[in-house]
Amino acid sequence: MYGVLSQAPFVERATALQWNFTGDALGILHYVEGEADAFAAAADDIDVVVGYDIEPVGEDAFYVYVRDETTESLAELFGPVSQGGLVVVPPIVYGADGAVTLTIFGPDDELQAAMGSIPDPIEVTVEAVGSLATSRVAPTARLTDRQREAAEAAFDLGYYDVPRTTDHEAVADALDCAPSTAAEHLRKAESKLLGAVLRGE
Repeated sequence: MYGVLSQAPFVERATALQWNFTGDALGILHYVEGEADAFAAAADDIDVVVGYDIEPVGEDAFYVYVRDETTESLAELFGPVSQGGLVVVPPIVYGADGAVTLTIFGPDDELQAAMGSIPDPIEVTVEAVGSLATSRVAPTARLTDRQREAAEAAFDLGYYDVPRTTDHEAVADALDCAPSTAAEHLRKAESKLLGAVLRGE
């Protein structure tokens, strides 16, 4: 499944949003940009995949929840980062080069122990050490309720379509506020989202 998510030609980009590792099963919720039918066909051919559910998001993207059996190698991989006081902070990003980037938060001694327990042939590279303030948390978690409401209304109304099919006055009507207020909510939401995506702020 990892190979499909990171290297399949029908997957343009994939991120893991949440997971649950119970010791006897692994469930991961992914957001994938690519071809859902080809993804489903690939998942059907993987013996350890015991089930999956796909929810389309537009034409070329979908959410997929995949449930895997726990093999010995999978337990060795997920065990160190799923036990004790460690928390994996989403998203988990699959790179085209096969690398997986994630943020883990927890006590220093447990982090050190987990890094030392990752089995071969997996290589671990620590890109940065910092606080939660510098972690790659889900971008939308940084928005206020009103900023999220404005961004969702703008998206639904076609404000971000190419070409644009509505303006911020329509967003203001949907929010029942002044156009200048809607524009301010959108500017702040856009700044936070772009900063989170482009620079990991």
